[in-house]
Amino acid sequence: MIEMQEISAGGVVYRKSPEGLEIQLIRDRFGKISLAKGKMEPGETVEETALREIQEETGMIGRIVAPIDQISYTYTHSVHGETEKIVHYYVVEALEGDLQAQVEEINGVSWFAPQEAWLQQKQQGYDNNDSILRKALEYIQAEVDFS
Repeated sequence: MIEMQEISAGGVVYRKSPEGLEIQLIRDRFGKISLAKGKMEPGETVEETALREIQEETGMIGRIVAPIDQISYTYTHSVHGETEKIVHYYVVEALEGDLQAQVEEINGVSWFAPQEAWLQQKQQGYDNNDSILRKALEYIQAEVDFS
């Protein structure tokens, strides 16, 4: 039985660089490819949570362009037991900042060309993020072969 619910938010961060469109991916503390996200704090909206967590984890200040979707899954919390986690994801444009991983939370953060980002996600990411990244790439009209 699920004891608790936890709300998190994050985003698929992109930027337009001289090399073209780039997508930000993080490597989490388990060594998997993922997206910047984190827990909502009291008094925050999910949008504020997403932007704060992206800034804290990756050093980038962004703006929300569009909501993508939400995913939910259950995990065992060390104190509360079975916990349902709901994560709200947004398409976020990076405006400024220096890319810097929050080492307490994640192992690394990098920019990738859209096709490479998709391949990284498929090879080393969490399955439930496939649809999130795909929807974001489609929204920003990145040229990606999803096959």
